[in-house]
Amino acid sequence: MEPSNTKLHIIGFCGSLRRNSYNRGLLRSAERQLPENAQFTLANISVLPFFNEDLENSLPESVVKLRELAKSADAVVISTPEYNLSISSVLKNALEWLSRQSLGRPIAGKPVAIMGATPLAIGTSQAQAHLRDILFGLNMHLVNRPIVMVGNAIEKFEKEGNLIDATTEQLIGLMIRELIICTEQEKTRHD
Repeated sequence: MEPSNTKLHIIGFCGSLRRNSYNRGLLRSAERQLPENAQFTLANISVLPFFNEDLENSLPESVVKLRELAKSADAVVISTPEYNLSISSVLKNALEWLSRQSLGRPIAGKPVAIMGATPLAIGTSQAQAHLRDILFGLNMHLVNRPIVMVGNAIEKFEKEGNLIDATTEQLIGLMIRELIICTEQEKTRHD
């Protein structure tokens, strides 16, 4: 399928708040590999208050900004570490906000690709399994392959958190291609 002439807007969520995080490095790699007809915006989820139904009557500015960013997205890329065999609380919190009817569920129905990195040898299999369940609950269209789970991350990133592993870079490129195909198909279906 040939890409359309309109710019696709891909937003990224990083489940780690660490400035030089491996997962932020994975998102930078994904951004570099986007085609010319796509732009990337990294969502700032560090400023969100913990989800609380009481706040839905008068949404905090950070939540309104996240909603508008999510509404503008054609697709989503999520990079998650594995904390205690699951995703991070900051990522779960952002997804909780975006699941709410009061926000219009702005990511429902959108294509999403996931990946993750950890210093542990086993990678992020448990976190990604939990994330897949959450994304199913959010009615998102998951890109299933390739699976990008980076274990032993300390060997695959330099100290500023930039990816230096060619195999992982290639896998991310394949994942991005699949996400773009899915996004173009979704846009064609709704046009």
